[in-house]
Amino acid sequence: MPDDAAAARAAAEEESAFSHSPVDPDVTAAYGDHPDQVIDFYAPRPGPDSTSPAPLVVVLHGGAWRARYDRRHITPFADYLARRGFAVANVEYRRGGDEGAAGAEGAKGSGGTPPAGRWPDTLDDVAAALDALPALAGEALPQADPRRTVLTGHSAGGHLALWAAARHVLPADAPWRTDGPAPLRGVVALAPIADFEVAEKLEVCAHASLQLLGGQDHFAARRPYADPVLLLPTGIATTLVQGRTDLVVPQQVAESYAEAAAKAGEMVGLTLLEDVGHFPLIDPAADACAVAAEEIAQLAW
Repeated sequence: MPDDAAAARAAAEEESAFSHSPVDPDVTAAYGDHPDQVIDFYAPRPGPDSTSPAPLVVVLHGGAWRARYDRRHITPFADYLARRGFAVANVEYRRGGDEGAAGAEGAKGSGGTPPAGRWPDTLDDVAAALDALPALAGEALPQADPRRTVLTGHSAGGHLALWAAARHVLPADAPWRTDGPAPLRGVVALAPIADFEVAEKLEVCAHASLQLLGGQDHFAARRPYADPVLLLPTGIATTLVQGRTDLVVPQQVAESYAEAAAKAGEMVGLTLLEDVGHFPLIDPAADACAVAAEEIAQLAW
């Protein structure tokens, strides 16, 4: 259990990250018929070289794949990236715990926590969004350069970013598998739930990864289709950014993914930030957010 000082610091970090007003997008486009199947687009803000095409950053929000957390909480981060000259696509997707949520298959959250994710809807949506993105971005953000696309995501969204970049190495019978790697400059995963086995041992987000896969009866069988640590190597440049004092998704999760990548013959960057917890990575008021943006820039530009 964290000591009182660590818990208090974590609470203050979360309060700061959620203190910013949501930022409305420039354009919203649908990639499906469900209300959650939408992408918000943010145009790059004018800069010294604003006439040049801007790299496209695809943002996948976190929140343990639970419906109570939607894309609105990460819009200040999306706006922060836009103000640094990126074109931004903020993806929404179906999550668990909302009324009539199919796919949870009886998985229960603990202590009244709603179930995480909707199998297979959550992954269906992320795959569909990424497939539709080039055409949608071409219409919504003509300033964007799709040849310089970087995927980023925070927490559960970090998982989704790693997963989306690994679709070409999914099992052959996976409905989301692609014939080849996505045309990405890379992935920057922020405090990602990158190894489900380690996450479950640490009880990350009240066993959210267990619930995403539909409960204990399905966990082992579905992991090869959903767990990034089992989808290596990808051949796509990947960096993880992780706070050392993260109490939500501890650094052991990111370290396990990086170690597995190395064993698979792939070098994955792992940036560990001292005295940083879970939420500063997406908090425009925090220095850690600038680090995250710089890691994105290193791949994008």
